[in-house]
Amino acid sequence: MARVTVWNEYRHERESDVVADVYPDGIHAVVAEALREGGHEVRTATLDEGPDHGLSESVLDDTDVLVWWGHAAHDEVRDAVADRVHEHVLDGTGLIVLHSAHYSKIFKKLMGTSCSLKWREAAERERLWTIEPSHPIADGIGETIELDETEMYGERFDVPAPDTLVFTSWFEGGETFRSGCCYRRGSGKVFYFRPGHETYPIYYDEDVRQVLRNAVDWAAPGDGPTPTFGNAEPREEIDTGDDRTVH
Repeated sequence: MARVTVWNEYRHERESDVVADVYPDGIHAVVAEALREGGHEVRTATLDEGPDHGLSESVLDDTDVLVWWGHAAHDEVRDAVADRVHEHVLDGTGLIVLHSAHYSKIFKKLMGTSCSLKWREAAERERLWTIEPSHPIADGIGETIELDETEMYGERFDVPAPDTLVFTSWFEGGETFRSGCCYRRGSGKVFYFRPGHETYPIYYDEDVRQVLRNAVDWAAPGDGPTPTFGNAEPREEIDTGDDRTVH
């Protein structure tokens, strides 16, 4: 069991009847429900929850994996909060970045690139191919995930080459896209998962929900040794009398 915080802008659901019909209690509520079904301890946080956007130091200290959905208000996330999340990821907190959160401050900071892509809204069919069936995130998933109506994302996706590409997508209009990308940053694991446009009921799809549960399991920090940095005492007996240092 991991301690999970699901973060969402929670703007579209309150401002658009179309989105509210699909996610009446917010995208975060549906994602949180899927993760609780996997036995995880889940809380939610949203953009307008105070100056920390619900992501205070104490909340992040109590979070093993942070799930991030954003779209219309990336610039409203305070730089100090994005920096705080960045430090926690480097220290070992897992991060799952969903759909249009490819443009979030935290993902762009971790990737060091524009994270730009092509897109089109035409309610077209998407087929996600499982590229690495033995990867833990693909556990219980078949050769493909079929989504009847989605927003298209197309290459080039301006991100670093993933450490592992778990899923790649084909769209009815002909484009392809790297839709399931795994990275390591510092001691933290990062997974980008493409599906999830707000006007389509994608987070109700059982295969998508299984991927989210698997991703939390994968991204949660393990029990390995905590890395140490800086000046180190020798483990073996050596002469440390060399005085030529400039530090």
